[in-house]
Amino acid sequence: MSTEEGPVKQPAPEQTPDGFTSATRLANRYGTPKPGLSRRSKIIMGSAAVLVGCAGAAWIAAPSPEGEVTFKDVGFTIPDAGQATVDFQLTKDTDATVTCAVQVLNDSYAVVGWKQVTVGPAEEATTGQRVMLRTDSLGVTGGVNACWLADES
Repeated sequence: MSTEEGPVKQPAPEQTPDGFTSATRLANRYGTPKPGLSRRSKIIMGSAAVLVGCAGAAWIAAPSPEGEVTFKDVGFTIPDAGQATVDFQLTKDTDATVTCAVQVLNDSYAVVGWKQVTVGPAEEATTGQRVMLRTDSLGVTGGVNACWLADES
């Protein structure tokens, strides 16, 4: 066996019959890429987005005209499987009447006690409330589910 060593052959470059490059053929087939937005357009669109975001945040943060109702859970006690006590603070307009839904949950997050409490006008905007509930089984936590302005019909 004889081995001949000669020059190493390089692969031939891609030959196209029409003489166009790959990029030119792709542009001819699919069209040229669309130009991007100019720097000025990007700045204007970004500024507009920031302004719309700030306006939206200000609108959400503004208090509602009919009055605002907020609550804060303070604590709860569950002496046995048949009863529970929930303490919370309620902040509302002094002349408003508010209804709050108070609940007690078990360890599976199922509601085992539920009561709606109506709080009428008061001298102060923030008042402390204590609600005693009957429960179906032993609860592990209690608190306010929601509060809303009562219909004044």
